[in-house]
Amino acid sequence: MSRKWIAGTALLLSSAMALSACGSNSNSNEGASSPAASPSASSSAASSASAPAETTEITFAGWSSSPEEQALLQQVLDEFQAKNPTIKVKYEVIADQYMDVIKTRLIGGEAPDVFYLDAFEAPGLMEKNVLEPLDGYVTDDFDLGDFETPMLDAFKSTDGKTYGFPKDTSTLALFYNKKMFADAGIANPPTTWDELQAVAEKLTQKSGSKVSVYGLGQAPELARQMFMIQAFGGKLADDQGQAAFATPEGLKGLQLVIDQHLVAKTAGQPSDVGAGWGGEMFGQGKAAMVIEGNWAIPYLQTNFKDLDFATAEVPTVNGKKGTMAFTVGYVMNKESKHKEAAWKLISYLTGKEGMKTWTSKGFALPTRKSVSAELGYDKDPLRGALVAGGSYATTWQAGSTLPTIMNNFNNQFIAAYTGQSKLEDAMKSAQDTANNEIKAAQ
Repeated sequence: MSRKWIAGTALLLSSAMALSACGSNSNSNEGASSPAASPSASSSAASSASAPAETTEITFAGWSSSPEEQALLQQVLDEFQAKNPTIKVKYEVIADQYMDVIKTRLIGGEAPDVFYLDAFEAPGLMEKNVLEPLDGYVTDDFDLGDFETPMLDAFKSTDGKTYGFPKDTSTLALFYNKKMFADAGIANPPTTWDELQAVAEKLTQKSGSKVSVYGLGQAPELARQMFMIQAFGGKLADDQGQAAFATPEGLKGLQLVIDQHLVAKTAGQPSDVGAGWGGEMFGQGKAAMVIEGNWAIPYLQTNFKDLDFATAEVPTVNGKKGTMAFTVGYVMNKESKHKEAAWKLISYLTGKEGMKTWTSKGFALPTRKSVSAELGYDKDPLRGALVAGGSYATTWQAGSTLPTIMNNFNNQFIAAYTGQSKLEDAMKSAQDTANNEIKAAQ
């Protein structure tokens, strides 16, 4: 899933041409069970017995983050088709406005049999009744208990039905510059937020009032700060989908982020130092620590080959472990005409064998615990901290109203982050505006 969850990243991707679900028929076997003594009947029976099995074609759509990932997915699809020779998979990459294309095709009855669905968008489609519930297809050998619970739950509806299975994930971890730590006499990464603040103070470098290196690089957006709302008992939205983050409990965790930037001045966002996102800020040596995802590892290794860095779990806040999880699942079109074949594809792609191949290069992390262990990611020096966060992460999802809540939160939180508004006033405004928009849309 290798995507940079930076400001404005609503996790929405891509577009392309239409797919159609179709099947092709091979020779009929009529009469094959009634061989006669005549040569012609015997010949007919032999011909019928050797006829190829009927092939079912299913359509499958997704996006592609890179040519390497697309090639890896094709490898998994080839392996599936080798094991299931009677199923042909027609695969399409939708390159722009992905969700708009999928929604349009669902309305027009031309959606693919199987397609990618980001957890962020899943509640909206589950509510529209356009996805096939998958619970009835699951057998014991699929091993539901092997999935990390937060990622599995991302594709369950409020009534408990399962509409998809997660293909991969990434949590967030603390990335830190080992040389900067050593130069500052810091032996170990911080494990609590208080320690993080103290360490950031030591690592921040200033020339007068101008900061040249921040102790911590921050991303002031909801996709990165949702778990901070929850750290002191706050919540993003209530059971009716109304925004509910502007409470004293919700503001307490967010205030830690604001104060570290405006008061302590030991944390900054990428634009403060001319960088595009946290990984770039960190790679350029303009932040000694950042909180980033798995996608940052290949980026840093490719673009900053001399950088000596390590990872650790995100420091606890208020004594609680917390991080974010981003995940994408495979779902089935409810109107698919080839549901059994579509399920075979989904179950292979999210099963242990298919997931092992798909995540073997480290572009994304497995959602199955056994696959993480088999590939050694749970003990990997860089990915182990990311894997550890999978069991307690907050999934980037909060019902079908999340897009509206996110837009209003981000608009106002950046105003508070840059000192244009007080946090309490900004969040109250964001919450009220979001709820007015949600009410108007109902």
